[in-house]
Amino acid sequence: MRIAVVGAAGQLGAAVVAECSPGHDVIRLTRAELDFTNDAAVADVIGRAAPDAIVNCAAFNNVDLAEERPMDALSVNAFAVRALAREAERCGAALVHYGSDFVFDGTASVPYTEADHPSPLSVYGASKMLGEWFAVDPPRGYALRVESLFGRAPGGPQPKGSVASIFNGLLSGSSPKVFSDRTVSPTYIIDAARATREILERRPEPGLYHCVNSGHCTWLEFARELAKQAGVEANVTPVRTADVTLRARRPQFCALSNEKLRRAGIEMPSWQDAIARYVRGVRL
Repeated sequence: MRIAVVGAAGQLGAAVVAECSPGHDVIRLTRAELDFTNDAAVADVIGRAAPDAIVNCAAFNNVDLAEERPMDALSVNAFAVRALAREAERCGAALVHYGSDFVFDGTASVPYTEADHPSPLSVYGASKMLGEWFAVDPPRGYALRVESLFGRAPGGPQPKGSVASIFNGLLSGSSPKVFSDRTVSPTYIIDAARATREILERRPEPGLYHCVNSGHCTWLEFARELAKQAGVEANVTPVRTADVTLRARRPQFCALSNEKLRRAGIEMPSWQDAIARYVRGVRL
């Protein structure tokens, strides 16, 4: 299978490239090779590549900055996806795009399913919601919602984001601040990349899927498990969302159910198992 990976230099993109390369012909498309916000460039590059599948790992992920730069967020998270979807349909390729838990308002008390209606609280969340809609429009379109991505792929960039900050803080003894009242279903990029490959190979029914590790936890519970797996003291500072001033509102309860993905034959390991493998990988 010929797979074009857009955003191949990022954390998730590098993981998808590493996962798919052994058995498939992978085309790495970084921002240098493709300006994915330019419709004409997308048509030209994808047209010449003639892929069997397109995996879009590019995203505008700065949640707070999106409030100040809404058009930039929309350009990358929504309109670029529309261009890729058009090209996927034109060349008969599958399209995999990654959505977000931020499409929900976080007022639920049980894990969200794919049937629950989005209600984003922020510009970022709204831009991701639109991107999901565009992604599932072509006949072979998939939108995989991921959440709290963490990890590092072989040859990929240094880990970044909340988990990397918490881990570095634990190792340095600086007592990182973690939310005690935000509930998430984290996603280990290695597991998301494997699920992506399996979707392309198995070809389940197109549409929306939650691609997160099994189970859910508060960030405080996550940090304590991270410390346990790393063999260090769980020296953290619990904080509540109400006590932190952020430009963009965050959904408070955003656990996602991956049951639909499991029914498609793709199992996602538990978040605890993912943490154990993440710690081993970082320390190699």
